[in-house]
Amino acid sequence: MQKTFQVNTIGSIRVENGTFFIKVNEAYKKGLTSIDGFSHLQIVWWGNLFDAPEHRSQLIAKRPYKTSPEKVGVFATRSQFRPNPVLITTIFVENVDFEKGIIYTSYIDTEDNTPLLDIKPYHLYERVESCDVPEWCAHWPASHEEAANFDWGKEFNF
Repeated sequence: MQKTFQVNTIGSIRVENGTFFIKVNEAYKKGLTSIDGFSHLQIVWWGNLFDAPEHRSQLIAKRPYKTSPEKVGVFATRSQFRPNPVLITTIFVENVDFEKGIIYTSYIDTEDNTPLLDIKPYHLYERVESCDVPEWCAHWPASHEEAANFDWGKEFNF
């Protein structure tokens, strides 16, 4: 049985002149109370550029990574092409302007005006110390910090 859900945006993700920030709508600014002190947040966003039916039905990718198997299912990737384009990114918090409802970050992998669905604090207990991954991606960075300097261009076929 298929169900339909309604999701409302709580703001937008902005990219202006090389500055990356999350702008929370006025109605949700109070939700930022006590968020200061968290160095990282998980940003949940809507992949609005990939919301077309042809993107949502794309369940198999043909060798999306240079070392991956020939076919990889969407649930084994971080692809933006998903049945529901709900995406998540962990960001580093540079600064929070509570009055304006803005969270500044050094980078987020979205386009300007991407719909913001939710913000969650990143807690230390969420880190998995012993994590197994397939051989084809075992050489990828072991941390968020290492990923910043990793040459991802050598990994993707798109």
